[in-house]
Amino acid sequence: MRRLRLGAAILNQTPLDWPGNRQRIIDALDQARQCGVSVLCLPELCITGYGCEDMFLSPAVWKTAWQTLQQIVPATRGMLAAVGLPLYVTNGVYNTICIVCDGQIAGFVPKQHLAGDGLHYEPRWFRAWPKNTIAEYRCDGHSWPVGDLLFEADGVRFGMEICEDAWVADRTGRRMAACGVDVILNPSASHFAFGKHAVRHRFVLEGSRAFGVGYVYTNLVGNEAGRAIYDGGALIACAGDLLVRGPRFRFDPVDVVTADVDIELARMRRAGVHSLTASLSPDVQERIVQIPGHLQPSPDTPCPPPEEDSPPACDDYDDFTCAIALGLFDYLRKSRSQGFVVSMSGGADSSATACLVRCMIERALQDLGPHGTAAALNHIPDLPDSPEADAWMNRLFTGVYQATRNSSETTLQAARQVTEAVGGTFCSLDIDEIVQANCRLVEHTLGRRLEWDRDDITLQNIQARTRAPLVWMFANLNHALLLSTSNRSEAAVGYATMDGDTSGGLSPIAGIDKAFLREWLRRMETRGSGGCPPVPELALVNAQEPTAELRPASHGQTDESDLMPYPILDEIEGLAIRDKYSPAEVLHALRDRHPDTPPDRLTEWVNRFFTLWCRNQWKRERYAPSFHVDDKNLDPRTWCRFPILSGGFREELDNLRNSGHTGKERL
Repeated sequence: MRRLRLGAAILNQTPLDWPGNRQRIIDALDQARQCGVSVLCLPELCITGYGCEDMFLSPAVWKTAWQTLQQIVPATRGMLAAVGLPLYVTNGVYNTICIVCDGQIAGFVPKQHLAGDGLHYEPRWFRAWPKNTIAEYRCDGHSWPVGDLLFEADGVRFGMEICEDAWVADRTGRRMAACGVDVILNPSASHFAFGKHAVRHRFVLEGSRAFGVGYVYTNLVGNEAGRAIYDGGALIACAGDLLVRGPRFRFDPVDVVTADVDIELARMRRAGVHSLTASLSPDVQERIVQIPGHLQPSPDTPCPPPEEDSPPACDDYDDFTCAIALGLFDYLRKSRSQGFVVSMSGGADSSATACLVRCMIERALQDLGPHGTAAALNHIPDLPDSPEADAWMNRLFTGVYQATRNSSETTLQAARQVTEAVGGTFCSLDIDEIVQANCRLVEHTLGRRLEWDRDDITLQNIQARTRAPLVWMFANLNHALLLSTSNRSEAAVGYATMDGDTSGGLSPIAGIDKAFLREWLRRMETRGSGGCPPVPELALVNAQEPTAELRPASHGQTDESDLMPYPILDEIEGLAIRDKYSPAEVLHALRDRHPDTPPDRLTEWVNRFFTLWCRNQWKRERYAPSFHVDDKNLDPRTWCRFPILSGGFREELDNLRNSGHTGKERL
């Protein structure tokens, strides 16, 4: 029996935060050493941060990353570590892992398969390294091997699958296993999306079984660069058995999970995988970098148990709570804002945003405690020294309700009750006179009165736009970040007032459709979510039909009467945008799914969706940054690119039965 203690480090890094990133890497190495780890895998591009974007093309970034690596190398004494950084080789930049052992660089392995879908743009900055290719990297008067390498230390052979290398059909692990690799290290920067952790679990477990190896997968955690949220969730497996599952969505900046792997057991299992051919070519030996010295065997003391998922994420709704709470916390501290302000309407979107801020505080206190939370937010003065979330919310959250003559007592009470229930400071303003003053100025210029039957969109929008400057004042006074409350369903059809309800520096729920959000609110009302307690006061919100309250009450305005039922809207969006169906194909699918709905009504809704979708791309281009939580995000920077100007599917819509009904929008 030959046992090695393997470790996976989970880090909350920030792009270009050289001292912070370096210190967290060194802290992880120290934690791993204290746990008796002999081999530690750190996340992909952990020195620079994964989200540097076009700065990866800056020579200053390559040079600083190299200098930072030199400061990290001495901290690897007594262990082998995999550390990620960008490396300029010959005439291109490569997403590279440096293998360091006992204070010495052994070589570099560049990524072979680059992620270029969805929010990934790796081919813009990096080049894919060709398989079976080895070169030499020279710097500071020294040289090291770089390329499709394997490493052997103390008779144990190691290989690398760098994030996307394991997601492709021709994953690099198969070739490495044929070359006798005992352990595969997978340094990743794999963002959160619904259901994605289960996919990682499968490829780690299946890779360890099919290749007969020990497998270490690690990941970033937190809101690293503003849009993507990383969920951690390190995994260590051996020959088809999962040995340890690391925590997800933790607020701690550094976590290390460990497991003891039996190398001889892995070899025995690999020998029994008859579908796995053995590469006996002399070329294989040329790929193996021999590392002198000995790997420390597993200590007699058992591995420290990892922190359990706190709380365990049971479904998409709990994952959503945990992801957005962590995303908000990191955005708050990394932007150095001193709190959040939300324009509370008394409706679902603003109430959900307020509750998510409360969940942020609840989970921060659970993971970090009051002292750790205060240390993480040490740029904010006058923080409470209390374990009670209410005290923190009173300092960090303000909800502002702004009424016009079209606002109701119901929404006022809902806004007040939810804001106070989550512990925030509630402010109520009557802005009707300001709205009317704006109207009178324009009426004087036009020489006529503004009327609802003639100027509907104008009269709706002036209310939303009048609210924006005032709520921004509260944000400025509090040195806080204004959160926009638009959701994805509204973004799809432009059902929002630009420079009104879209105002804000961050839009935390813009990646979530309205139907999902309403179900989340019902759960939050009755039983809570993601380990956060329920907010019974949401009952008043959940009992209402969603409405912008921008027309007089006599008009009976609701969102769904302006648009269509939200579940149908979300269905059309999925077919049209995610699945790229044509209007006719969408209509055909809807008729199959909803045989009891009149065909002309379905046609009307399909026409309305495509018309509004095309007309409102300019709005989606201007929305505040949003969090990416699934593969249907409409943010042009993270998933869905569409021309601002287009033909608008005119011919396709004209071919639909009863075409021409385009509905209305708020511009």
